[in-house]
Amino acid sequence: MKRLTMGNEAVALGALKAGMTFFAAYPITPASEIMHILAEKEGEIEFVHAEDEIASIHLVIGASLAGSKALTSTSGPGMSLKQEGIGLAHMMEAPLVVVNVMRVGPSTGMPTLPAQGDILQAKHGSHGDYSPLVFYPCSVAECYRYTMEAFNAAEESRSPVILLLDGFLAHLSETVDLSKIKVEPKLRTFKPLGHGNRHFTGLLEKGGIPRTKDTAYYREWYQRITDKMQKTANNYRFFEYLENKTADTLLIAFGITARVIRPLKHRYSLFCPIRLFPVLEEELKAAAAEHERIVVVEMSDGQYQGEVERVLKRDVLSVPILGGGISLKEIEEKLHAL
Repeated sequence: MKRLTMGNEAVALGALKAGMTFFAAYPITPASEIMHILAEKEGEIEFVHAEDEIASIHLVIGASLAGSKALTSTSGPGMSLKQEGIGLAHMMEAPLVVVNVMRVGPSTGMPTLPAQGDILQAKHGSHGDYSPLVFYPCSVAECYRYTMEAFNAAEESRSPVILLLDGFLAHLSETVDLSKIKVEPKLRTFKPLGHGNRHFTGLLEKGGIPRTKDTAYYREWYQRITDKMQKTANNYRFFEYLENKTADTLLIAFGITARVIRPLKHRYSLFCPIRLFPVLEEELKAAAAEHERIVVVEMSDGQYQGEVERVLKRDVLSVPILGGGISLKEIEEKLHAL
């Protein structure tokens, strides 16, 4: 049945459909509706209004290790506070999902205005070299679907997965039939706390024994972790490519910017990645090879442009949209000026 659904609501409903049974967060604009909706499910799920963002990420880590599918949601300032915990979850191989509904920063920034300035933070926020799978939907229906996919990817990779939204998308309402979106939930494949010998302090360990001075073993461990992440990522190659055979320019955009530039498909080719990280290298290279110019349109100062440039090893132009506002007219004017 079709119903008017908001982006944040779709995330909450997608989490429930994925089998999420534990939620902890601290309210923050523009992510708070996720928490409000899930608060009404207390009794059906374990719900904790944490005292702060640091507590909430560690609560979901504990819940995950105890056997629950777990979720937390936040915006930019809270995401910064969660980063040490996200690194801990990487080291412990604890599957969980973190939703970041982006707004203009830094610090508390512009709390009600959307942005896409946490792209690099999503990849590199945790200390060390390890980085998570990152998904970014661009419609309300996709918010529902890719929340479920994020939980599946977390279970498959045994790691935290980041789901990005922006304030526009989170508060966008669309008429959708969620019952037609089918994603089969993946089951938990490892035993919870209290079963077997596992080490849970975040230290490098082997067989439950700390190996914090063993350089050779760290390299072995890191290779196993990155191989596992890439193997998982290969099962989640989500993107949309709208090729215009008459165009010499490829526009790359994600989230709300992908929605805004869609009318330009009659003049340009459009590449809209859902899986932002790891970057969809094969698909991006194939699309870029057909075009003389590559332009990334994003609500940040070229954060994803640099990632695309690194992959393609060629010059990539940027159309940055800053300050919490976005319009097709502004984008067209900037494209014309390039």
